[in-house]
Amino acid sequence: MKRLFMTALAAGFLSISMMAQKNPKLNAGNIDEVLAAMTLEEKAQLLVGGANNFFSQTAVMGNFAQTVPGAAGTTATIERLGIPETIVTDGPAGVHIDGTRPGTSKTFYATGFPIGTCLASTWNTELVKDVGRAIGNETKAYKCDVILGPGMNIHRNPLCGRNFEYYSEDPILTGRIGTAYVQGVQSEGVGVSLKHFAVNSQETQRVVVDERLSVRALREIYLRGFEMVVREANPWTVMSSYNRINGVFAQGNYDLLTKTLREEWGFRGIVMTDWIGRRTALPVKQCVWAGNDLFMPGQPEQSKDIVDAVNNGTLNIKDVDRNVRYMLEYIVKTPSFNKTTGNESPDLKIHAQITRQSATEGMVLLKNQNATLPMKNIKTVALFGTGSYHFLSGGVGSGCVHTPYIVDMVEGLKNAGISSTPLLTDIYRKYIDYAKLKFEADRNPMRWFENSNMGDQKYPEIAISQRSIISEVSKADAAIITISRQAGEGVDRIIDEEFGLTTDEKNLVSDVCAIYHQVGKPVIVIINSGSVLETASWRHLPDAILVAWQPGEEGGNSVADILTGKVNPSGRLPMTWPLSVYDHPSTANFPQDKVEIYDYETLKSSGYDIPNRDYTMHSEDIWVGYRHFDTNNKPVAYPFGFGLSYTTFEYGKPAVKRSGNQITVSITIRNTGKMAGKEVAQVYVSAPKAAYEKPAKELKAFGKTRLLAPGQSETLKMTLNVRDLASFSEKDNQWVADAGSYTFMVGSNVENINGSATLNLEKYTEKVSDAFVSKK
Repeated sequence: MKRLFMTALAAGFLSISMMAQKNPKLNAGNIDEVLAAMTLEEKAQLLVGGANNFFSQTAVMGNFAQTVPGAAGTTATIERLGIPETIVTDGPAGVHIDGTRPGTSKTFYATGFPIGTCLASTWNTELVKDVGRAIGNETKAYKCDVILGPGMNIHRNPLCGRNFEYYSEDPILTGRIGTAYVQGVQSEGVGVSLKHFAVNSQETQRVVVDERLSVRALREIYLRGFEMVVREANPWTVMSSYNRINGVFAQGNYDLLTKTLREEWGFRGIVMTDWIGRRTALPVKQCVWAGNDLFMPGQPEQSKDIVDAVNNGTLNIKDVDRNVRYMLEYIVKTPSFNKTTGNESPDLKIHAQITRQSATEGMVLLKNQNATLPMKNIKTVALFGTGSYHFLSGGVGSGCVHTPYIVDMVEGLKNAGISSTPLLTDIYRKYIDYAKLKFEADRNPMRWFENSNMGDQKYPEIAISQRSIISEVSKADAAIITISRQAGEGVDRIIDEEFGLTTDEKNLVSDVCAIYHQVGKPVIVIINSGSVLETASWRHLPDAILVAWQPGEEGGNSVADILTGKVNPSGRLPMTWPLSVYDHPSTANFPQDKVEIYDYETLKSSGYDIPNRDYTMHSEDIWVGYRHFDTNNKPVAYPFGFGLSYTTFEYGKPAVKRSGNQITVSITIRNTGKMAGKEVAQVYVSAPKAAYEKPAKELKAFGKTRLLAPGQSETLKMTLNVRDLASFSEKDNQWVADAGSYTFMVGSNVENINGSATLNLEKYTEKVSDAFVSKK
């Protein structure tokens, strides 16, 4: 009897053991075991996002994550194997979730940080890391695992509607700022998603447009920033873009996602698609094979497609297993898996201080005639422009943030002890109330950029009569005009209406300047925009021009800090400001009229291969931004890297030294003025003449001083690798830095070089794969 009992007991233990083997619970040490235990259906499920209701949404952008209302999406849950859902939230200027929820009076607002162009304008990687840490902290606090950012695409043209999310026209500045942001976010134990990989250079028809460009331009300009972040910051995820690259959709591009991203750069995270459903032009099996690990936001049909493709032999199970492994490796790192999510109560006050500081450091002073700024003996100002009263903290689309407040110009100046004239303030306040109501009555919720959940809108400017302006002169010590621009996801900018000033804006600037100057009072223009504006036709009129960008929730306070001299401006332009948008060679091949993404089928029915709808030619090749203007000595309004200060700086003689593969450029900078300030030293390199044409000079490194008191100095040591000097040779698929003398120029912008040093180098080559080379 005892033997029978022991036999039965052993059989029971064996059964339990076998059940345990069939149902292992995921942990960091048993990924192989869990993978082996998964059914094909479970594997397919894990490779598809957890929303599964994308096309049932009533608005353009739905609420795909029920656990965290307003988050962008989730991964699938497989309870049998202990695989939890993970949650991703939009960014990159802060956590994009719903600020309020049904059934609770608690608010869930997130800090609105400066947009990408403003962060890049700081040229301060340590400060950007601080911003990243704060964003990472809020991501985890609000029970999310990944923030969908940073945006790493290049400012190919000023008309791109999404430039505000991106950093620069230059890949090195993009890469350095992006690396700092990622390191900051991920130091908090959450992940990022580099986007949009790659060549997402326009919003018009972004889902289908074919970006046609040379392999050299692709690697040198559009991929290099991504490469720097992947190699230096190990991002958890990368988001593949909607568009095609030389005929192949990025989401199904093996050369992009596997040969380059994984095999060349060593990426070990997951690749997720940008948010889209099942695509008839791009089979799911091709995306899985190419290296797309996760389809977002997810449809049940996509899981079925994977299962069917494996069963009918058109998709190798090894490719599925490879992608599932990456997914499991990602999941075990997340706060959701490790149960380290927060209590939904981040320290918004501390983070507001960070956004205020980073915004002021990113603001760029373009003009300061007769030392108008910082303001002296100014107690009352006349505030003109709707933007003074409806200040835009960020752009529209998925990159917006639901903030607890936004400080406008009236409040910011008031906090600094400066009042605004009552009548003018009352006029604009009442107009803003009317404009909001009218917008809500007129808006189309199916238009992405009009979705009420997708950010603040810019309201049309109103005409202010000369009589009204004259009536304000005696009441104010100075006039401030805010010129605002809004742009965002899904639509590009129009030249006449959004790059240039409108008739009402031109008249306002002209009339205010004429009337105030007649009585000897200054006029200051604040540009509240995520991207470039035309300034050549009016910049001679005001006394000072400050680019505030879209600086986050503390915007009005940050502007006031600059205007009053509490902070000395140290921002520098991350892109060229041309005299005309047509001076950019890319404008000839960029959409110049507003066609909404939802009008495409109608447009397409009139013909095929529509330029800048079906395809866009990158005829400018590598000559993007200052590479074109500087090399061809073409005049600009403000050059790349430009920015004024309230003080002056003296540059010593630069020195350059090589140690192994690292090159160090050193320079001493001294504050020779009367006010404490920071200076940005920019290192441009001129290469020896090669077999292929190269720019006159290219940014290769930069550094920013600490706050220097008058008379103080600091020696900056800026490093780069020999590899950073290489250009891409399409002839033999390799990076090449030719032998010869390289000139290292240090200056305050691309046109203002203060000193140089030379270094002789032997030839450097680095062979890479034949990715992107035509196989015809």
